[in-house]
Amino acid sequence: MRVIAIDGPAGSGKSTVARRLAQHLGLRYLDTGAMYRAITFAALRRNIDPGDAEPVAALARKVDLEVTLDAVRVDGVDATIEIRGPEVTRAVSVVAANPGVRAEMVSRQREWARRHGGGVIEGRDIGSVVFPDAELKVYLDARPEVRAARRSQEVTDLSYETVAADLARRDALDQGRDSSPLTRAGDAVEVDTSDLTIDEIVELISAQVGDG
Repeated sequence: MRVIAIDGPAGSGKSTVARRLAQHLGLRYLDTGAMYRAITFAALRRNIDPGDAEPVAALARKVDLEVTLDAVRVDGVDATIEIRGPEVTRAVSVVAANPGVRAEMVSRQREWARRHGGGVIEGRDIGSVVFPDAELKVYLDARPEVRAARRSQEVTDLSYETVAADLARRDALDQGRDSSPLTRAGDAVEVDTSDLTIDEIVELISAQVGDG
């Protein structure tokens, strides 16, 4: 099983880089962040408070979740657009900090990798927790203002200041949670993406797996 783990905070370029790298290496791609967003969407849709740990964990264990390259379906409902909306974005860090949810998602992520023979898998704890024996671990980061600028381009209905504040809040939550916090694995290759193009980042990572 060949796993390339891509971790890093929001706005570091994980999704774009991981997608391009998977295509380049001929591997499958999994966005684990979309899984946590999907559980958040499912909770909100059922009027379950995202911060209510037990009901949300129970929901995570039974929800039918399908995450593909271009779509996310939750109990048969296409939630691809909704999981990126502001309501889910505000609540996802609380759901992702839920130990019961994380245990279920980690189990599903490992099963996905077994089923597909590995892949390029991106998230916040892939190299540190989910696949500690990954063939290659990469930690992407960028200067806070660069990350905020990238995100504000994606979320056009929010100001740069709002996006920057949301990112700072989410960083604090992701890094401070007890269960699988955002952290760089000790043997991960760290890449500052602030001043690099996507092609340059992919080339740099590919060289690490002997493909460049």
